Formats: sequence, structure tokens, C-alpha cells
Amino acid sequence: MIGSNIFNLLVVTGACGVVAPVLVDKKILYGDYIFSVFAAAVMLVLFVRDRNLSRLDGCVLLLIFGYFLFRMVKNTLASRAAGGHEEEEEKKISPLKSLIFMIGGLSAIVWGGNLVVDNASLIAASFGLSQTLIGLTVVAFGTSLPELVTSVVASAKGENSLALGNVIGSNIFNILFVLAASAAISPMKVDGLAVFDGIFLILSSCLVWYFARTKMTLTRKEGLIMLGLYAVYTGYIIVR
Repeated sequence: MIGSNIFNLLVVTGACGVVAPVLVDKKILYGDYIFSVFAAAVMLVLFVRDRNLSRLDGCVLLLIFGYFLFRMVKNTLASRAAGGHEEEEEKKISPLKSLIFMIGGLSAIVWGGNLVVDNASLIAASFGLSQTLIGLTVVAFGTSLPELVTSVVASAKGENSLALGNVIGSNIFNILFVLAASAAISPMKVDGLAVFDGIFLILSSCLVWYFARTKMTLTRKEGLIMLGLYAVYTGYIIVR
């Protein structure tokens, strides 16, 4: 899960920046983005406290997720009431055709992601790589494949806010729902290396936030730096 969030942050967002400079929405940067860092910080505190995620910890994270959903719905309704969702005239596609495209696209992404994870995991395991390493690299890539595809396509089409919002939403969901629900169902022990990965996620988030805050844009140069940072991180987890 942490590997997926790091991949989303540095690779997906970085790739979007390389494809086209990402114009950052101020509301996202000072709202949901900061909330995603907060969620990661809460997760890290729970990790460090006793190297264990209990059912109570999972329930606490789920409550925070419930608050996030409530705040998101409230802000959306307020924005709609204020007329903040007036859309420009666009080429219309029939609902049936849109549904077919959506189902086909989602099916292809899910099938492709499963294919990548299953086969890459087998290859990695055949080379004697640890399950932790496979989870932080191969599985992280496979599970983040939908975010990578949809965000890069959105960025190429000029929907930069959609690309960044997609990554932030996914990272919040991973921590406050996926991890939380898993812990609520079955308590889990936290590996000491996961603490380092959690710290790296928070520091990387702060760096990307700084990049985004500069002129409210993620440039191609910054995107390349983010990709390079992920390459360094991958090299580290391979040799550690």
C-alpha cells in the first residue's frame, strides 16, 4: 500500500509533469493534498507507536475517511449551489456509448493490472526477491497502473487538475480505507522497514507540495526530478 502511494506520488504525478506542465488547483493543493499528508502522518504515528495496527486503529482511520467523504460531498454541494460547476459546451456522446467505453476501459485496466502483477511477481520470486521488495515495486506498479494510465491520458488532454486529483484521491483511499479496512478485519504487524517507507512518503509529499506551490505548476523539470527520486528509492529498497 505504501509502495503504491509512493509510486502514485512520484511516478504518476512526475510522468504527468513530463507529458505536460501540470497546472495546480489552489483548492486541491491547500485542501485534499494537505489532507493526504495528514493521513500519511497518522498512519506513521500508528506504525511507530507499537509496530502494530489493531482493529481499533483501523476503525479510527475509517472514521477519518468518513469525515473526508462528508467534507468532500459538502464542498461539492456548496460549489454546485454557487454555480461553480458550469461546464463548457463539449461534444456529446450518448449515455449508452459512454457506458460501453467506460466498462471496456475499466475492464482492460483491471485485466492488464492483474496480468502485470501476477507475471511480474512470478518472475521476481524466481530471482529470489523478497515479498516486501515485490510489494514495494512490482505490486505497487500493477496496482497503480490505472492511476498511471488515466492520469497521463488526462494530462495529455490538458485535464491537469484531474490528473493530480486522481493521484491524491487514490492515496487517501489507500490509507484511510484499504489499509484501515484490512486492519479492522485482521490486526497486522508493521515491519520496521515500513516505518522508513512511511517517512519517505511524507518527505516526498512535502517536496512535491513545494514544487506544486511554486507558481502553482509542476514543470517538466520537476517531473523528471520526481522520477529520478523514485529511481533512487527503488535502488535503495533493492539493496537494503
